Amino acid sequence: MLSAQIPVGQENFLARLTAGSTIPETLLSTRSIVFYPYTMTIEELKNVQEYFERTGIDAVVYVESDFIAAGRDPSVALAQYLNGREIKNLILFQKEPDGYSVYATSYNGLATFVEEGQSAWHGKARTLEQLLQNLFRSANGASVPRQNMLINEHPELARPINIFTGRRGDFFAIDLKVDPLAVPKFGDEAMDRELEEIMKSYPFKYKLTEAGLSEAQIRRDGSYYVLRFVYARCKAAQDLLGYESPRSQSAIVSVTYGEDNKPQLKSIPANAMVYKFYFKHIDSGNIFLGTKWDADVTWQQALINQLQAFRAELKIN
Repeated sequence: MLSAQIPVGQENFLARLTAGSTIPETLLSTRSIVFYPYTMTIEELKNVQEYFERTGIDAVVYVESDFIAAGRDPSVALAQYLNGREIKNLILFQKEPDGYSVYATSYNGLATFVEEGQSAWHGKARTLEQLLQNLFRSANGASVPRQNMLINEHPELARPINIFTGRRGDFFAIDLKVDPLAVPKFGDEAMDRELEEIMKSYPFKYKLTEAGLSEAQIRRDGSYYVLRFVYARCKAAQDLLGYESPRSQSAIVSVTYGEDNKPQLKSIPANAMVYKFYFKHIDSGNIFLGTKWDADVTWQQALINQLQAFRAELKIN
């Protein structure tokens, strides 16, 4: 994907960083947000916050790491949230079978979160305790100002952030019969060729637009709607899009379409990464999710599911 675009997926976000041993200049003097994997326990997060209080890191909110690069709408909403809380630093934890790692870097105030090649302090250790000790030593040994004094004793866990400015609808927008749809490219030649091919099944007027265009630019070019998606764990994607689902469920049933264009049910693990497409009305911010949960593990199949469901709803063969 192009560097000017909003990154999608944690791997793309981390690929923008240059890992090293430099502590962010404002880490001990301004507010930070912590992104953590769903596999970290509340006890581990309490341990993190205790160390941060001793270190001088003012972590004012903790958010599951699914939400850091889950698509354009989630990223724009998250950036607005961070700016509203005057957050200047991003801290992202990872938990793997062989240990823990953490990245700490500055926040650029935009929905891209960081600049291409931006430096980040990176640590890795077999235990969380050792990792936090290493960060404590690095931060307090660095020549950065320490001004954070009143720091929360306990981690503040954020609720899912509302990513939409308009209303959500579990149906399709009938206006799409006449109003043009913008379909943003990915900025990757191979993916864009696939996108162009899949969109041939869309029954109404649409236009492929260049990657990274703002919605204001898309609207000026004559499109009333834009095709969007979220990319996150299945359970987190449902949270982002306002679906109600039991927290304890291990799998989520999705409607998918095969080569015969017939709907069938597919069980997807609740923690599998999925794509879910939807249509968005640019002026109002209203979103139209379709009548069924039709997320899938590849963007290609997820898009096919949404388009075929739209055709089926309108009884288009």
